[in-house]
Amino acid sequence: MTSRLRGKAAIVGVGTAGHGEAPGFNAMDIQALAVHEALEDAGLKLCDVDGLFTANMSHTFPAISTIEYLGLKPRWIDGTNTGGSSFVADALSATMALEAGLCDVALICYGATLRSGAGRMTPAAEQPTYEIPHKPRYPMTAYAMAAATHMARFGTTREQLAEVAVAARAWARMNPEAFERDPLTIEDVLSSRMVMEPLSLRDCCLLTDGAGAVVMTRADRARDLPNKPVYFLGGGIASYNRAVSEMPDLTTTAARDSGARAFAMAGLKPEDMNVLQLYDAFTINVILFLEDLGFCPKGEGGSFVSGGRIAPGGPLPVNTNGGGLSFCHPGMYGVFTLIEATRQLRGTAGERQIAEAETALCHGNGITLSHQATAIFGTEAAL
Repeated sequence: MTSRLRGKAAIVGVGTAGHGEAPGFNAMDIQALAVHEALEDAGLKLCDVDGLFTANMSHTFPAISTIEYLGLKPRWIDGTNTGGSSFVADALSATMALEAGLCDVALICYGATLRSGAGRMTPAAEQPTYEIPHKPRYPMTAYAMAAATHMARFGTTREQLAEVAVAARAWARMNPEAFERDPLTIEDVLSSRMVMEPLSLRDCCLLTDGAGAVVMTRADRARDLPNKPVYFLGGGIASYNRAVSEMPDLTTTAARDSGARAFAMAGLKPEDMNVLQLYDAFTINVILFLEDLGFCPKGEGGSFVSGGRIAPGGPLPVNTNGGGLSFCHPGMYGVFTLIEATRQLRGTAGERQIAEAETALCHGNGITLSHQATAIFGTEAAL
């Protein structure tokens, strides 16, 4: 059943800043640069923004701090922090606020300088007290447990995990903004330093600086702005747990529910998607999400990604900007799924452009497989 929210809002501007390393800048600095670029892209001004949706890893009160830094006086703010999934969830929240008339121009933004260090994270968020005695290394321990369980239960191999990293790098090599663009082979992934068995260095995301911003408005106004609107078609969120040790099943994430809700709202199915942007903090993420979002049966994700299926030239383009594994990963990655989906649906992705892309699925993952958010976008042809 489709929702009254379907097609009622659209992304009209996107911007990025500080990819890779941004020495001399802090998180708010590069976030502001990305916001400026997004507003310019949208043909709007900072004074037009009356809705703010943000989270970060450097401020206890990120929304209030962003308001002060940018000089905003919004009518509506949302600073909900669910980790890297926050910004995909924000696309749904912004659409609701726009449709309800709580704001007219919604800004979704994020920035961090984790690599250069000019604006390190605040002290680590509280960790589950019943996990701390086991001395886990967050977040690697959580994802290594998921990967090891998937391998033991379904026969998934390290080579299949490596296929995800190699595909991401192949896309990144076509993206001039990507932090890592050198060639990468399956053997390179397998021979890289073991971080936490079974995950090697190349199974893990980058640690970079970076900022991204997205501007949304109601569909009727979007059509009058300079760029081709990218319409929100459906969204969903789901969470089963905070601690990875409390997951009902280490091989099944809440994406099973967030995806189902997004597809129901959009009135679409997995086979209707032209391009996917999946949160790939680790290679196992992509395999889990492809299964849980319905692109292949549970347990078959490893074989599904093999043979270049998700790489350039494959039938299912995944993470066409290079993802968190090769493009950038400044602590939270979700906003970049929205930006790349927008560029693909506008037809402005350059060498990596997917021909005639009309639909895109963005999926965000928060904390240690703790929160999942799915959003589906489309061109006017998909309405």
